Amino acid sequence: MKQKLIIGFSLVLLLLVVFLMWKDFYRSKSKVQNNPFEYNIDNLKNIDPDLITYKEVSQLKPDIEDLIAIAIDKKDHIYLTGKNKVIIYKDNSLVSSFNIDSTAYSINISSNEDVYLGILDHIVIYDKNGKQKTKWKAINENSVITSIASTEESVFVADAGNKIVYQYDLNGKIINEIGKKDTLKGIPGFIIPSPYFDLLIGIHGKLWVVNPGRHAFENYDFEGNLISTWERTSMQLEGFSGCCNPSNIAMLSDGSFVTSEKGLERIKVHSPSGDFKSVVAGPDIFEEGTKGLDLAVDTKDRIYVLDPIKKAVRIFEKK
Repeated sequence: MKQKLIIGFSLVLLLLVVFLMWKDFYRSKSKVQNNPFEYNIDNLKNIDPDLITYKEVSQLKPDIEDLIAIAIDKKDHIYLTGKNKVIIYKDNSLVSSFNIDSTAYSINISSNEDVYLGILDHIVIYDKNGKQKTKWKAINENSVITSIASTEESVFVADAGNKIVYQYDLNGKIINEIGKKDTLKGIPGFIIPSPYFDLLIGIHGKLWVVNPGRHAFENYDFEGNLISTWERTSMQLEGFSGCCNPSNIAMLSDGSFVTSEKGLERIKVHSPSGDFKSVVAGPDIFEEGTKGLDLAVDTKDRIYVLDPIKKAVRIFEKK
């Protein structure tokens, strides 16, 4: 009898322990689910309408597969690249198009209207009528060309694979490497976790390069000296977050930067010194997960956003 009582008591005690463990498990699970310190990115998608100072006025729907890159020349011709093709528009009307041998992932239009295309590891140059003029030698097997900018004397190429900016002369010879880490010169080196690495020639004729892993903008002279830099790391509107943002940039006539981001799809305007100015477009108008929002600005400061998911170029004007 005594043995039966001991067994019964032990069984009740075991059931009590199991119950307490179950209760503690689900209480802990509930606490995790309601963690007050958990960062909710959905809150960042809600933008004060007063901060959005642009409106979408029209769209281009080009007949091109895999819409990838955009550039605008000084006459406001719009050049678009995609799979094996370049399309040219003017005032939202199709002007011409031409086929290319490979897919161009970056494009720049020179002052004499030559079309510079980044084809993975090398540059190919066409005239505006689609005739190939020359093909430059590939850099190396690691090269991934993501952006091109040109002056009357040089061509600058952002290479995400080699994490460097190459300066070419107009004959296709590399004459300088810009942005390589140099502690004596105060150059931190580029952090490029993914193939988003943009650059442009600013209104004062200096080179601006995004250092996306640092959420920074770096200003260089053509000898490769770092002139200035600004950095904004924040998930709030005033900055950039994630592994590599901003993903793409353009510049307005007053020197302000237009920026696009991935992860949290936003188009914004920052002052030349980096301070946040306004929003062009928020995440609500893009498909979640949209990447590669390439940017361009025309002579009227209209902002062109290449939306690869919607296969459209979306045009914004100041309200």
